[in-house]
Formats: sequence, structure tokens, C-alpha cells
Amino acid sequence: MRTFDCSAILFDLDGVLVDSTGSVSRQWRLWAQENNLDAKQAAEIAHGVRSIEIVRQLAPHLDAEAEVRKIEKREADDHDGVAVMPGAADLIKAIPEGRWGVVTSGTRYLATSRLRLANLPTPRVLVSAGDVSKGKPDPQPYLMGARLLGMNPAECLVIEDAPAGILAAHAGRMKAIAMTSTYPAAALEQADAVVQKLAQIRVSRVNGVRSLLVSVE
Repeated sequence: MRTFDCSAILFDLDGVLVDSTGSVSRQWRLWAQENNLDAKQAAEIAHGVRSIEIVRQLAPHLDAEAEVRKIEKREADDHDGVAVMPGAADLIKAIPEGRWGVVTSGTRYLATSRLRLANLPTPRVLVSAGDVSKGKPDPQPYLMGARLLGMNPAECLVIEDAPAGILAAHAGRMKAIAMTSTYPAAALEQADAVVQKLAQIRVSRVNGVRSLLVSVE
């Protein structure tokens, strides 16, 4: 068993709290096909990175902001297979109020839509793609999450499902637990711990003070 001391937990959203991998891949493949791009490549790089950066990489000739609005509206409306991750609600309930947040590469509209669909609470701190100038793997999103929670970055623990998110956490001096919901364990080996499901993560308060003890089975 691995244990981590922290003061707050920052969650990625898609693939961590909400199972939306099918929707993400489906909509990016559709968009790529419509624009005569490589659908397989689009689906492979669409996880854990801001949509605007994917569009700029694959289709620099298009209006990136307009394409992102189109793609993420489609994702928000695509409920097929989208569901709460098992154990997500119980894990959130175990964390004291104001000691957790969501840091997502999606837009705020998409994030709040997914949280509502999964019947999960919208946290006080929600960092989305439009809140930062650089997305993961840059540490800016997670550093903003820590700042909004009023925490030192080194006191925060990140739960991720994508290599870009793990790199972002480490660049921000945070430990990272990875879930194998989107990528295989071999692609997540830079994480400080790897789990298959959220039920393997337990959170407890330490003597009722600021510190949290996170145990990973």
C-alpha cells in the first residue's frame, strides 16, 4: 500500500470522475472525418489536452475557436455511454468541503454538463480550458487550482488518467495518482502510483487538522 500526505486533492474530470472516453473519441473521429483529417490520430491525441491545441495541431487552417465550440457542444450533447466513474461520489464525500477541485482540459460548459450528467457536485474550484493560457502538460492549470484552493502546490495531490496531466502535476511540484481508465499502465509509469479504479483510493483526515492521508491499494 502506498500513502500520500496532502492538504487538498485536484481531480482531472474525463476518465477520472466521469467515464466519457467513448464520447470523446467518437466526436473527435467525426470531426476529423468531416475535415478530411486522420480520424485515428485525432482520437488518440484527444485525451487530456485542450481542444484548441488539438485543432491547432491537426488543422491550423481552420478557425480553432469556432471548431472547439462545435466539438464541445457535440460532446456535451453526446450522452451515449457517459456515466459517473464507480467510486467517484464516495471518494468526493470523504474529502472535507473546500479541499478538492476539478482541473479539466475541457471548457467550463462541457465540464459542468458532464458533472450534472454524472450527478456529481460542481466544486467551488473548477479550472477549465478557458481559464488558462497554456494547457496540460504545462503546470499552469494545476497551479491555478492550488492557488484558488489557497494551497501550496506541493500540498496538493492530483488524480489523473492521461500522461499530459501527470507531467503537468509533476511540473507543478505535485504528486500524481494515475488511473488506467483511458491509457494502459505502461503509458502512465511516470505517476507516483497507478490504480485501476477509484475504490482503490481512500482518504482520511489526520487528527482532524489540515492534513489528509490518501492510501492507495
